[in-house]
Amino acid sequence: MRLLPALSAFALTCMLAACGGDAKQPRLSGVLLDGTLDETSGLAASGRFKDTFWLLQDGGNPAQLHAVSRRGTRKATVTISGVHNTDWEDLAAFAWEGKRYLLIADTGDNGGLRRSLQLHVVPEPDRLVDGATLKPAWSIAFKWPDGPRDCEAVTVDAATGTVLLVSKKRNPPELFALPLRPGRGLVVARRIALLTPPPAAPDGPKATDADKRRTALGRQVTAADLSPDDRTLAILTYDRLWLYPRAAHQSWAQAVGHAPRTEPLPWLHQAEALAWMPDGKGLLATGEFSPAPLVYLPADP
Repeated sequence: MRLLPALSAFALTCMLAACGGDAKQPRLSGVLLDGTLDETSGLAASGRFKDTFWLLQDGGNPAQLHAVSRRGTRKATVTISGVHNTDWEDLAAFAWEGKRYLLIADTGDNGGLRRSLQLHVVPEPDRLVDGATLKPAWSIAFKWPDGPRDCEAVTVDAATGTVLLVSKKRNPPELFALPLRPGRGLVVARRIALLTPPPAAPDGPKATDADKRRTALGRQVTAADLSPDDRTLAILTYDRLWLYPRAAHQSWAQAVGHAPRTEPLPWLHQAEALAWMPDGKGLLATGEFSPAPLVYLPADP
């Protein structure tokens, strides 16, 4: 265990014990203390089990999903058969035709080298059995329309049968769509909009090039999730939470054309994963490395 993260976890645990009941303030929900969960890159609330979130880890780790409580306790680990964790970057939970599913986004591409990418849809199990194996119900092979790009933010709009994907290193970020149940073969993602980012804070007169690079890095998109009522798209960056509400008459392409409501993140080392709480009143976020805090972010307007 690294000394600095260990000290941070101790401080965060103390904060957790001392947190009051102010629902409008970010607060510590728990800490991932399991040393094997040190590269979390995707998070999704279970549709079957109370107080349970599924998480996945970055590329190079086994093809597994891990069930944890909102306090950070690991409940079970399941293996996904027949697939490889090339660069898993996000996880989405959704209901489809009366069943609950989890979508695994194998969409990371830091070097811009991958010609095709994969999404794997697995049924959420009926029971939490540590060591169990799940088989994908279906997979989606796709490519971008105009060359490789990195993507760490993927969610599902089950009401329209659409997978939404947000690029990471483009400025502004791009919003793409894929059919949730395409036919066979390689599908081409369709770019439907450019996200309007929040207004940038003006650089001070003494801002250095390094300061500007840190600002640009902080605005890179690392996760996304759609609220339980399908009305708000939440976007995680390295330093902020962006919330794009959608009116009843709007498409997502129209909704992200307006500047989002934003909230600063409390301390998170490399914020990578985000999930709405089942009640839709807030979100849970975490980052890489172990120990890692699980931070509750209120989302009430």
